[in-house]
Amino acid sequence: MLIAHLPAGYIVSVLTYPMTARLQVECKTYLRCGMLGAVAPDFDMIYFYLVDGGMHPHHSYFSHFPLTWLLLVAAAAVYYRRSADRRLPMLALVFAGNGFLHMLLDYVASNIYWLAPFVLQPFSLTIVERVYQPWWLNFLFHRAFALEIAIVATALLIRQRRCALLKK
Repeated sequence: MLIAHLPAGYIVSVLTYPMTARLQVECKTYLRCGMLGAVAPDFDMIYFYLVDGGMHPHHSYFSHFPLTWLLLVAAAAVYYRRSADRRLPMLALVFAGNGFLHMLLDYVASNIYWLAPFVLQPFSLTIVERVYQPWWLNFLFHRAFALEIAIVATALLIRQRRCALLKK
């Protein structure tokens, strides 16, 4: 995925926010945490470029291991169940849940190491052939990019409708 992680995080956060009504979590804070979680796995790009020098695929770092995000979801869920004030655990849940969503979206057209760190074998639903330079054109012209466009369009539609409802 190139452009759909942030819009996907927005969609999930907007759709799950009504479940937090009794917790009195501020909407903007909830959306920000969810959207940050949706792009957080790609923070490893800083290490990829500045330290690793692109020697290893950035999806082979622990920040792109699904187990990392499942453990964060589980920890947030335990925190939620044991906490008297559930606002912070709810923010942790939306952050970690959208981090795991990032793994699912990357799986569509990129390698994800589903069994890592135990087995370092990549899995992908589709293979994006390396035909064009620069590298990102291969993703842009791949059929999986239609899913990204659909996610972005859905997020824009939801945003437009939310803004229209707020003006009423």
